[in-house]
Amino acid sequence: MKFDKEFDASGLACPLPIVKTKKSLADMTPGQVLRVVATDPGSVCDMAAFAEQTGHALLESGEEGGKYVFFLKKG
Repeated sequence: MKFDKEFDASGLACPLPIVKTKKSLADMTPGQVLRVVATDPGSVCDMAAFAEQTGHALLESGEEGGKYVFFLKKG
């Protein structure tokens, strides 16, 4: 999937992946896509809840090489 910016949250534990994802989205324009890579298993549920609560769209989530990958579209 095409994305405009990437944030690597590997090695960060809850709640840092969400906090840093929020900061990464802050300087993006609506409609742009952020790719987030995380190693924390809790980020799977957290990222879905974050997207729902903030109005951003979680376009896709999955696993890649033992890491969790998310594509968020800024709302």
